Amino acid sequence: MILKIFKLMACVLFIACIGCATPQKKGINTKNWGTVNGKTIQLYTLTNKNGTEAKLTNFGAILTALSVPDKNNTFTDVVLGFDNLQQYVDDNPCFGATIGRFANRIKQAQFTIDSTLYLVEKNDGNNHIHGGQEFNKAIWTGNTFENDNAVGVIFTYLSKDGAMGFPGNLNVTVTYTLTNTNDLKIDYTATTDKSTHVNLTHHSYFNLAGTDKLIYDHKIKIDANNITAIDEDIIPTGILENVVNTPKDLTKLTRIGDNIGKFNNNGYHFCYVFNKNLKEAKTVIEVIEPTSGRTMTVTTTQPSVQFYSGNAISKIKGKYGITYKPHSAFCLETQHLPNTPNLHNFPSTLLQPNNTYKEHVIYSFGVVK
Repeated sequence: MILKIFKLMACVLFIACIGCATPQKKGINTKNWGTVNGKTIQLYTLTNKNGTEAKLTNFGAILTALSVPDKNNTFTDVVLGFDNLQQYVDDNPCFGATIGRFANRIKQAQFTIDSTLYLVEKNDGNNHIHGGQEFNKAIWTGNTFENDNAVGVIFTYLSKDGAMGFPGNLNVTVTYTLTNTNDLKIDYTATTDKSTHVNLTHHSYFNLAGTDKLIYDHKIKIDANNITAIDEDIIPTGILENVVNTPKDLTKLTRIGDNIGKFNNNGYHFCYVFNKNLKEAKTVIEVIEPTSGRTMTVTTTQPSVQFYSGNAISKIKGKYGITYKPHSAFCLETQHLPNTPNLHNFPSTLLQPNNTYKEHVIYSFGVVK
């Protein structure tokens, strides 16, 4: 009898953690979360007036949790992640991380600037991916802010000349803002003292049904007629592939599970190139989860998004004791096109010393009306 009561209490606690959180008062809570290399790591909890809550850490400028309401105003954490700092320190699939200096892949881990060949870290076979183990493992400086309409954290970091093979001292600022309209806005700025390539993105894994579910019933729409054609290493060849009226077509709301089994790599893993002008902030992605009624739209200045359906997630124990598996969540990584340093027909990612890199993305949450 006692064992049954204990199991019932454990079940209630599990449900409370992932789906019945009580909204907290608007504000910011900062606490020490541990140490890395003798330096204190902090966990920031941002809460807006609706009770929507985002948790961030200055380790990797990572979003560790994001609790948003469903159609019944029940709050659920909708991003994958870990309960403790050490799991972020250890190797993981970049849950919630800030990615840089260069998101996605660079072929042969090399590029040329002004006739100088730069060799960057090979961390994806013979290729380079996601800037290597730097931004997502760095200790950033965090400063919080609050006004009538929002709460947020400003993270800053200096990536030194030669880090992971990239030229230039790169000063980076990443600002997370949680608004009272349930928008999570991420602003990126960067400056350099040498010409260098920059391509920053955010790497949360989303599941609007809750992180104990799979993503198949989500419906997604991406305003993109084309993807980047890729080789066997998932690296763009420089050609755009029109996908309208093919299984890769997401120009109309499409259930993720309908076509996910039709591709190599166990699902979606494509860079969709938006049908929009560069630098024009536009809503380009819509996601609906029908059971919870949660919705998410994505507005960005970036020209493309890597849509990844969590194909390689395998037996990773995450928050609330949940074990993640393939298709537990999806990523929407807004960015410049992969391998751009070697493909001059793509919009340039080259940042000069007299310029400032500026991009932003807004993940907006709501419910079906």
